[in-house]
Amino acid sequence: MKFTVADYAIFVLLLVFSAGIGLFYALTGGKQRTVQEFLLANRSMTFLPLAFSLLATFQSAVAILGVPSEIYRFGTEYWFLGCSYFLGLLIPAHIFIPIFYRLRLTSTYEYLELRFNKVVRLCGTATFIFQMVIYMGVVLYAPALALNAVTDFDIWASVLTIGIVCTLYTALGGLKAVIWTDVFQTFVMFAGQVAVIVVGTIKVGGIDRVWKLAAENGKISGIDLNPDPYERHTFWTLAFGGVFMMLALYGVNQAQVQRYLSSRSERQAVLSCYAVFPCQQIVLCLSCLTGLVMFAYYQDRQLTQEQLSASPDQMVLYFVMDVLQEVPGLPGLFVACLFSGSLSTISSAFNSLATVTMEDLIRPYVNNIPERRATLYSKLLALGYGVLCLGMAYISSMMGPVLQAAISIFGMVGGPLLGLFCLGMFFPCANSVGAVVGLIAGLAMAFWVGIGSMVINYQSVSPDPTVLATDGNLTTAVMTTLLTSTTAPERLTGLRKFYNLSYMWYSAHNSTTVIVVGLLVSLLTGPTRGKDVNPRTIFPVLPRLLCCLPAKYHEMLRCGVRDPAEDTSCSEPTSLGVEKINNGVANGLPKGLPSGVNTEEDEGSEGFSRVDGTHTYVLQETTL
Repeated sequence: MKFTVADYAIFVLLLVFSAGIGLFYALTGGKQRTVQEFLLANRSMTFLPLAFSLLATFQSAVAILGVPSEIYRFGTEYWFLGCSYFLGLLIPAHIFIPIFYRLRLTSTYEYLELRFNKVVRLCGTATFIFQMVIYMGVVLYAPALALNAVTDFDIWASVLTIGIVCTLYTALGGLKAVIWTDVFQTFVMFAGQVAVIVVGTIKVGGIDRVWKLAAENGKISGIDLNPDPYERHTFWTLAFGGVFMMLALYGVNQAQVQRYLSSRSERQAVLSCYAVFPCQQIVLCLSCLTGLVMFAYYQDRQLTQEQLSASPDQMVLYFVMDVLQEVPGLPGLFVACLFSGSLSTISSAFNSLATVTMEDLIRPYVNNIPERRATLYSKLLALGYGVLCLGMAYISSMMGPVLQAAISIFGMVGGPLLGLFCLGMFFPCANSVGAVVGLIAGLAMAFWVGIGSMVINYQSVSPDPTVLATDGNLTTAVMTTLLTSTTAPERLTGLRKFYNLSYMWYSAHNSTTVIVVGLLVSLLTGPTRGKDVNPRTIFPVLPRLLCCLPAKYHEMLRCGVRDPAEDTSCSEPTSLGVEKINNGVANGLPKGLPSGVNTEEDEGSEGFSRVDGTHTYVLQETTL
């Protein structure tokens, strides 16, 4: 299937606009001369662009291909994942964001040092780097491979083009360029999916006919209240197991937390979490509609031999080319939609990896780095990770069936990292030894069950291409966990049955492992005393839930942890805070204030006050 000049033109325009945004922010404003500007957009962003960027970060091209494929094969049950979005975004908005934002962090893993020690911080950082380096090469290569199988698009031309453009605007324009290109690319993704749905629906004979054909063939799923965790998809696995998946993505992942931290106030960060909720629902509905239209379209048409032998993800591209090839430019629009997903995901990976490397692996161990040199190092790190991404894409091309395992690693690691942060925030007695051992146990459990699941799946793949095991579906893995087969669980016993645990429970299972093991080890090695815990790193669950109790019981419920509002020791900044304060003058603020303190936006919010007509800035609840 050939692309026309109009198709190539639309694709090129996507790349030109994306690169142009990066160049714009490299040549205007502060010109990315400070670390705060390059990595955190000077903490000046408002909630709306942040919401679009949060949406685009993990709305990869693999997801754009895979969710419609899931609906096409198994029906609309996957749509119930949308029920998890409410708690999955509400909890980060009111628990994780306030803690991270008030500590004025740059890297999420600075929290782990404030709560535990440097060893835990390094373990968290190393785990995240491993997760994202493996993931970003696959996200770049997988859609290019699928596209090459269906069109005349050269695989390495698309990989190199996307990789170079993405590296260019990330290294030059910093986080602000990444966020605004995410906004642009989000609209391109919406446009591409809507074009497919509209044209496909017209060719099928209307939305009524689409729904009728789907219902007649059992593709419209009801609410399955089966509580069996070995069932691949039920209401409980999607609606509640999906909450942990969402928390791993939107609660503690550096790529997302960095966007919260770039907002001009805590209120803007919270609003971005609320604003992304309807956007997520729209994206899920568009993907489900695409899958239903694709199913209805092929009820009246004979599949070709190529389509019968295609992977599920390639089926979406065959459908797009069948539907849109008669309209010049629309196939190009969908390809632009596809690679917008790759651009947004990969650029976020570059920026977040550069941030954690600079803040967690370089600055703590290299004293007195001048601001200009630190900024240069950050840009070089983003550039270096761009080159590494291209290398990982090349490695992915030689991985063969192991490609699925590489994608699944992203989900394997997310759960244990979520458990590590929850252990620190909700359990004051947890100590650093328990945190490290718990993380190792969580990762070991994740890889043990994950690899066992994949081995079982490869042994039971159906030869019928229309009933492929879900290892053929790249999306579900990207949506954060491992893929499981469709083998009936009642046929399995012992470990084989355990390996068939629904992938939607993996994040919950692995994070719980970290918490349980971490608490046991902490109790055996000597729990942390409440008075020794930094109160700003703890979220007091019981006092919040039992707020109606008399005040004398609240102290007991806090497990000895001091109340930050009453604790005089909070007037002394932490060592990390002192390091940030000593970074120098930024943005014309009085000496010692961090860049990004927005005197107008933050006024009236926590961390800002005005005394006797003069400004009193507060950093980490510390009056300066």
